[in-house]
Amino acid sequence: MMKKVVLAYSGGLDTSVCIPLLKEHYGCDYAITVTVDVGQPEKEIEQAEKKAAVISDKHYTIDAKDEFVNGYIFPLIKANGSYEGYVLGTSIARPLIARKVVEIAQKENADALCHGCTGKGNDQLRFEAVFRSTALPVIAPMRDMNLTRDWEMEYAKKHGIPVAATKSKPWSVDENIWSRSIEGGRLEEPNFIPPEEIFEWTVSPEKSPGAEIIELGFEKGIPASLNGEGLDGVSLIRTLNKTGGAHGVGRTDMIEDRVLGLKARENYEHPAATILLTAHKDLEKLVLTRDELRFKSLVDETWSELAYKGLVDEPLYSDLNAFIDKTQERVSGNVKLRLYKGNAKVVARDSPYALYSADLSSFDSKTIDQKDAEGYCKYHGFQARLYKKMC
Repeated sequence: MMKKVVLAYSGGLDTSVCIPLLKEHYGCDYAITVTVDVGQPEKEIEQAEKKAAVISDKHYTIDAKDEFVNGYIFPLIKANGSYEGYVLGTSIARPLIARKVVEIAQKENADALCHGCTGKGNDQLRFEAVFRSTALPVIAPMRDMNLTRDWEMEYAKKHGIPVAATKSKPWSVDENIWSRSIEGGRLEEPNFIPPEEIFEWTVSPEKSPGAEIIELGFEKGIPASLNGEGLDGVSLIRTLNKTGGAHGVGRTDMIEDRVLGLKARENYEHPAATILLTAHKDLEKLVLTRDELRFKSLVDETWSELAYKGLVDEPLYSDLNAFIDKTQERVSGNVKLRLYKGNAKVVARDSPYALYSADLSSFDSKTIDQKDAEGYCKYHGFQARLYKKMC
């Protein structure tokens, strides 16, 4: 019997039906909801608070936007965080949300922790990687009771719980400052073309305006300015979401390999993420050596997989961050991008740490004697030529 339970609460369908389920099936008589603000719309926060005031016994809203950007998104940018083409929006936020929920549970001397994740997705793993570091039991009604969204919508209706999802528009949306994910209903079908109505951050690329060139400034791998104006992380990302979204930049429609082994069709919007990751990766090519880039690509891939799984407490995650931070000491400079019809293309870049010499690289320069390359050419491919002679 879990008398006092703390629930990670978004205000959506899954977490809203958790509250009466906790009281009907788990012996809970005091449900505490915790909404963590990681950049979702203010209206969504307000709706969660209003709903919690009616269906929960106590509610907390925690503003974690700055912590999310500085402690989670900036390291992601430095690591070029991407899992199979997904910019890790939902996944990178889950450990932070879980940690805040644990803090409230400890403050309230709760008997258990609860989340509204299903047993088929990744979020259960991300929450519980943090939750299970405590001694508190974990309750997962959606998974424990093997519930479907249709059942949840009917249950919510019977209990007078207002939810946005309907059978005609059963979209499940998760939004933070870094990305917006949309799934559910026919979006789960790989051969279904998503309707424009699911998109809120981005206009259709076909309807976007003419090209726009923007300039981003980086300091040690961290974005610090836009068009010459210094901005804090939250303001910079929000501005880029609007600017990039107006050009249709940042839509992803993909078949994704979940941790459990299931393939899932996912739709995302992430204008700022697309722009910043494109610019950062390009700047790295200007300032890091070939061997640094080669090895860092392996590190970035491993970092991204750990972040996707929510394993930010894994020692290897900290080890990789130490290496990445070392490489970023020289990743400072400016990158110009052209935003046009859904694309963000780098058109120029500069850095005081550039490993580039126009004089040495130019075909019109004689600073390097081209004749010196002949000896190198004689040995290049030497073993392959020997092999070919034997065959």
